[in-house]
Amino acid sequence: MKKNILFVMNNLHCGGAEKALISLLETMDYNRFNVDLFLFKHEGLFFSKTPKQVILLPEPSEFQYFDMSAKAAVAGCLKKGRVDIAVSRIQAGFIFRSEKNRAKCEQRVWKPLSRTLKSIDKTYDIAVGFLEKNPIYFCVEKVHALKKIGFIHNDYDKLGMDPDLDEQYFDALDHIVSVSESSVRILQGRFPHYRHKIALMHNIVSPNIINKLSFEDADLKRGGFTIVSVGRLHPQKGFDMAIEACGMLIREGYDIRWLVIGEGNERMKLEKMIEENHLQQKFILLGMQENPYPYIRMADLYVQPSRFEGKPVAIDEAKILCKPIVATNFSTVKDQIIHNENGLIVDMTPEAISEGIKKLIEDQALRNAFVDHLSREQLGTETEIHKFYQLCM
Repeated sequence: MKKNILFVMNNLHCGGAEKALISLLETMDYNRFNVDLFLFKHEGLFFSKTPKQVILLPEPSEFQYFDMSAKAAVAGCLKKGRVDIAVSRIQAGFIFRSEKNRAKCEQRVWKPLSRTLKSIDKTYDIAVGFLEKNPIYFCVEKVHALKKIGFIHNDYDKLGMDPDLDEQYFDALDHIVSVSESSVRILQGRFPHYRHKIALMHNIVSPNIINKLSFEDADLKRGGFTIVSVGRLHPQKGFDMAIEACGMLIREGYDIRWLVIGEGNERMKLEKMIEENHLQQKFILLGMQENPYPYIRMADLYVQPSRFEGKPVAIDEAKILCKPIVATNFSTVKDQIIHNENGLIVDMTPEAISEGIKKLIEDQALRNAFVDHLSREQLGTETEIHKFYQLCM
């Protein structure tokens, strides 16, 4: 008999966790599972990529009031006679204004938000909160399931969250899954009493699909030594450091062009930095691209300037496309990069990023050695789906 499984996610924007969810859904055996998907918002670059076998549940209309200004939200609630939602939104507003830590703010806002959300009227064999915070909290409080699984896609200690607020939710989960050896160790260190339920499952990536997509047409204009980075425009991703590093290289006379694929709420700040450093023709924010692989394939170098990560999917994709890589020394980087074998690990400063790039621009033999090493690595992780099946047993 098929098992009924529910996945819970915020949306399907262009982040690594969202891409990982789509890859998992594309790999699942639908002869074994009936799959439902609950999204707080029906939007995102990957929304159209949801497999046709997946049943998309209705979007919770109440959530919109927590994703708009307090004035508009309260007016909209009162117009519909929903005083209860208006009160919860006002309470959330106090938290939005008083809690400056964004991660803790999202944690604390869950309580007033939760009071407005309905439980799902169906019992599942397995429910999966596929991201930290709201997806896990919803899975615990609003879903009836025989087994519950929560995914943490980042270095927990770098997320800035309050472990005490997560304690009750982690206690209700049967499995807590993270995506790299380092992030698992970090979770085990932070929550040693849940060590028995913390598991490792790598993100699913398919070399065959990535290589095939990399040869699709794209609007590519080469110019000098081409660098590509992929990620949300968010402080975590370190693109402010990348802009400074780019400026240093240009001032030293290097002919480079740095393309960034991704979107986010830091765009205006980064655009201002680009303009102040006169890099408009050199450091280019391409926005979201449905298919980033042609850009990575044509690049001379891939750079990951992050401040912290769980296990960035983009590094695995760059490795599959045999690109030399420069990555900052975030806590989990050694799960993917072996320094001086398949890439360079540099300090988390603009100066170090610049020096790493400079080294690979000038040393073609080292670039070729990285490419040769990557071409011999076994990089497909499609078999990770069997770990997921085991968790569902």
